[in-house]
Amino acid sequence: MSKKYTIGYVPGVYDLFHLGHLNLLRKSKEQCEYLIAGVLTDEMVEVYKQKRPYIPFEERIAIVEAIKYVDEVVAVDYHNTDKVTAWELYHYDCHFSGDDHVEEWIEVRKQLQERGSDMMYFRYTMSTSSTKIKALITQGLI
Repeated sequence: MSKKYTIGYVPGVYDLFHLGHLNLLRKSKEQCEYLIAGVLTDEMVEVYKQKRPYIPFEERIAIVEAIKYVDEVVAVDYHNTDKVTAWELYHYDCHFSGDDHVEEWIEVRKQLQERGSDMMYFRYTMSTSSTKIKALITQGLI
């Protein structure tokens, strides 16, 4: 069965790996033949979120590498954090993301479309998130 895209790209932090992450990777793979997952380095997480991830980069990348939907894992750092720069490196046909970024990436989507790539958003898994898990940990509830 032919899929809509040949190469897909789905970057993320993947901290405290949960069902939402798995859903994102599964849905992305359903749309493409070859899925590249980008995992942000600890330094990049600190830049974007102003805090270190709970799970160190080496462990997060090992977890994502073990997921059957992922064909290749790349580190996301200063040289490829920009989505257009990542496209220049990986020549992906589609960038996948949760729909919590739709408004944030309107201009980036246009830039990718100019290069022949698309951006697809999947519904955010409302039942769980790393933010919710971290709040429960902070409150001592788990």
